[in-house]
Amino acid sequence: MTKVCAPPPEVFDAGLRAAQLQEGIADAVLRLGRRGAVVAVSGGVDSGVVAALCARALGPEHVMLLRLPEEGLGTRSADLGRQLATALGTPTAEQGISAALEQLGCYDQQRDAVRAVVPDYESGWPFKLVRSAPSGAMTVFSLVVERPDGSRQTRRVPAVAYRELLAATNMKQRVRTLVTYTWADRLHAAVAGTPNLIEYDQGFFVKGGDGLCDVKPIAGLYKQQVYALARYLDLPEAIAGRAPTTETFTLAQSQEEFYFGYPLDQMDLLVWGVRNHVAAEVVADRCDLTVQEVEQGYREVARRQVATAYLHAPALVLDDAPAQV
Repeated sequence: MTKVCAPPPEVFDAGLRAAQLQEGIADAVLRLGRRGAVVAVSGGVDSGVVAALCARALGPEHVMLLRLPEEGLGTRSADLGRQLATALGTPTAEQGISAALEQLGCYDQQRDAVRAVVPDYESGWPFKLVRSAPSGAMTVFSLVVERPDGSRQTRRVPAVAYRELLAATNMKQRVRTLVTYTWADRLHAAVAGTPNLIEYDQGFFVKGGDGLCDVKPIAGLYKQQVYALARYLDLPEAIAGRAPTTETFTLAQSQEEFYFGYPLDQMDLLVWGVRNHVAAEVVADRCDLTVQEVEQGYREVARRQVATAYLHAPALVLDDAPAQV
């Protein structure tokens, strides 16, 4: 019989977990010697839940919600961030990052990378990266470009262009983190990160970007548990029910098509199964996948855990003492 070390994601007491996390946040901020917390809010459910937990743990007056919009991605996230701050009673501030990204060459690098794949691409045409569907084979990425007439062109991205484009987009997360820590220094506050468990486990974050923070309150929560907490914490419906997006490229994009390859409810179960050595048959009975598809999903989850170990690794501190003979 398979021994399950943790209950499945749907077995979850939102009230109990909220109380535990609030206590943990308060203790973490105290141990760090900070006076409050700063949360960069995206208008999504993850940052909304983290902001609400911090407000409850520390008092809303001690939590700053930062809105860090980028031109070309719309105002929806900033508007929802403002709505969240009003609902929680926290202070909020907005600081756009487009000018900094322009000066750092982010947009030029993006454009050049896209033109390496679509030579006639013009600045301002919306685009996104999409991955191949899970198949057991190597994951490949394609670029989708939307032309002014509304037509879309999809082309496979060579490795060099992919790395150039990814490096440019990762710059966005690193600039957001730079701004967040600047505010944290100003307020003598801790930075509260927003990755959930499947993002944390699968390396869906940027090293030195959204992966960098002082406390990660929801990195032990599956996505469906985050949604359950959003309901329990009575977040605005526009946030509590919002579908996750990458908010990285100018064409709308889901996390499934960019990174995970599976809907988030299935990702919860696949990650739970791998982490707890659950038989594929058990997971197949809980979702719309065959046993063979679950086994394939397990292999992809495990490969990604290995491939993204670098993102979790701390800096290597080299001992300068001479080696003992």
